[in-house]
Amino acid sequence: MEDVNRIKLVLVEKKRTNKWLSEQMGVTPSTVSKWCTNSSQPDLPSLLKIADLLEVDIRELIVREYKSYLLSQESK
Repeated sequence: MEDVNRIKLVLVEKKRTNKWLSEQMGVTPSTVSKWCTNSSQPDLPSLLKIADLLEVDIRELIVREYKSYLLSQESK
């Protein structure tokens, strides 16, 4: 299955754990695990909350090559 979100990678970059995110979101650790393995996806309000908690633009959670994407946008 192709990765749909980058939650796991952003958690690592921000030095946060699945457990931390599950506590902040009020969901079970298994729910966060499913999001991180892309076996299920958070709904849009949850994705927005995750972005806020991790202090990232929501696009960083869903665009595969976010930094490349930003660079390409700056050059336009």
